[in-house]
Amino acid sequence: MTRLEFLKSMGFTGSALMALLTSCVHEEDTVVNALSLSGTTTTTPSTTTTGTSNSTVTSGTTTNGTDLISIKNRLLTIDLTSSAASALKTVGGYITQNGIVVAQSTAGVYVAATQTCSHEPKKAIMFNKTEYYCTQHGARFDLTGKGKNSFGSKGITVYKTATDGKTLVVYS
Repeated sequence: MTRLEFLKSMGFTGSALMALLTSCVHEEDTVVNALSLSGTTTTTPSTTTTGTSNSTVTSGTTTNGTDLISIKNRLLTIDLTSSAASALKTVGGYITQNGIVVAQSTAGVYVAATQTCSHEPKKAIMFNKTEYYCTQHGARFDLTGKGKNSFGSKGITVYKTATDGKTLVVYS
């Protein structure tokens, strides 16, 4: 159901309807065809994405020299070989866990951000191709957390990631 259909079903008509439809829209806002989630917390889009890496794989430690064991301020530790992390095996795939969205943005490059939108504090952030997207109001954020439209103007928190190829650590 679109916002127009919803407002009409609530009895809004004429100028009241137009006022409601235009009250939250800004010229720079665009519509993103978001992925449909049917009751799961993971999805795998079929398009390739781009992004930046916090670290990538070299035997046992990350390319920035970080030993995964030495990472403090861990927020998540994900076993990339588990079936629960299967969406992360595909570029563009993502999972949500403990209020964090984790995605593989390009081959071997993982990004992570809070699932809570800064526009309104709802856990509605998902990964959508090359950006984070709020399914509630259309707030858009780049992979660094910077807002891409007026709804996302406050930005979101992004986290560091490190992997050795088998384990992915999300930390602050």
